[in-house]
Amino acid sequence: MGKIRVKTLGVEDVEKQQKKEALKRKEQKKTAKVPGLKGGQRVVAVGPTEEELVRLDELSTKQKKLEVQEVSKVSKEKAKDKTRDTQGKRSSRYQTVAKLVKKTKYTLSEALGLLPKLHLSSFDETVELHINTIDKGITATATLPHGSGKKVRVAIANDQIISDVSKGKINFDVLLAEPFIMPKLARVAKFLGPRGLMPNPKNGTITTNPKELAKKYEGGQVSLRTESKTPIIHLSVGKLSFGKEKLEENIKTVLGAVKAEKIKNVTLKSTMSPGIRIKLV
Repeated sequence: MGKIRVKTLGVEDVEKQQKKEALKRKEQKKTAKVPGLKGGQRVVAVGPTEEELVRLDELSTKQKKLEVQEVSKVSKEKAKDKTRDTQGKRSSRYQTVAKLVKKTKYTLSEALGLLPKLHLSSFDETVELHINTIDKGITATATLPHGSGKKVRVAIANDQIISDVSKGKINFDVLLAEPFIMPKLARVAKFLGPRGLMPNPKNGTITTNPKELAKKYEGGQVSLRTESKTPIIHLSVGKLSFGKEKLEENIKTVLGAVKAEKIKNVTLKSTMSPGIRIKLV
């Protein structure tokens, strides 16, 4: 028997063989059989690479974002247009009664005689008084002889009230407080201050006898104060159903409390009516 030669492959030969096999597998992945072709025939499979797929996905995401932004922009423009169409427009009924109000100033008696003729709604409208003052920071207290026609919700500050206010729960129109609890109330001043509900010695809502004072507020006492940023006082002075005499008494009480020398202009109106400028005597 002849001699048998055995060839030992070196490391380099093994690496070359592995590279050839890897290249062959890669070529096989790039080709695909197509039905109907003869054996051995191949067609290169054409399609995006992984990098191209990632890029396409990124472009798709960007396109969707642009589409959302465009829709949002169009919606905002439509909202603006709608605001422009409706802003400043009043009902034909309002425009009709507004013609009854002259641009000149009325005496209080004349204004109260005209006010019922401007009644636009089916409910008993609230009568409002708007007082422009010479400066900000003006406060006063008055007791309306006939009340405001609205039940005033009065609360006396305690730990439970403070806890409720800190959670945004405000179920009162007037808050009274004893001096000792004021440091605790300071923690919720940011909720009470903007609403004009923070107890203050100027408007008499800090007292050593809150229960007695609560009865007065429930009986028609009101605190008058200008807005924080504007020298104007807004308040309700009754209902249209009160009639001319009761409303006149309430209004004169308020104007007397504020004092004529601190007042620039006064406007009287009901909930839905145009305003009537009042002549100060």
